[in-house]
Amino acid sequence: MNAKHRFEIFKRLSIAIPNPTTELKHNSTFELLIAVILSAQATDKSVNIATERLFAVANTPESILALGLHGLEEYIRTIGLYHSKAKNVLATCQMLISHHQSQVPNTRKALEALPGVGRKTANVILNTAFGEPTIAVDTHLFRLGNRIKLATGKTVLEVEMKYLKTIPAEFIKDAHHLLILHGRYICTARRPKCAECCIEDLCEYTAKEYAN
Repeated sequence: MNAKHRFEIFKRLSIAIPNPTTELKHNSTFELLIAVILSAQATDKSVNIATERLFAVANTPESILALGLHGLEEYIRTIGLYHSKAKNVLATCQMLISHHQSQVPNTRKALEALPGVGRKTANVILNTAFGEPTIAVDTHLFRLGNRIKLATGKTVLEVEMKYLKTIPAEFIKDAHHLLILHGRYICTARRPKCAECCIEDLCEYTAKEYAN
């Protein structure tokens, strides 16, 4: 795919999705961090249902830590892998208190040192909370990169690096959420809605579907 087509793809996506942002509900960077940790292998909808109850009673490192393992699990039990996630959340809260004055750090190294935080989660926080031009490659971005031919690769890191290298500079900050939302609602995994797609004529997918 050439640079002209890439530019036009992101231009159209930015028009179709004028306010690209995460669908995880949060009112602080800390709440976002906890929500992203909980969202691994879970839907944003399921996380939002759980965190609405959780954050109403505990939305700081200290207050979540005070819940203890059993107390926290009662709020997130409906989320997949809730037991291991609860342990990671509590350990992260402890580290934020002891190492970062209860604040979420704004560097990749410090974020990835937190329990339950890998490269993808760090990228989400850096991009969404701190405005960094990062690309968090989840299942949607990995699928779109290879399907549309925006960023082909066999590994998540390979796809991420290609995105960073080829996305036009003016769109890099919002590209992560533009692609997630496009993948979630239009270029879906099982049956992409090609007839509704604003970039259908630019997409290099060879098995497009147009049936209702």
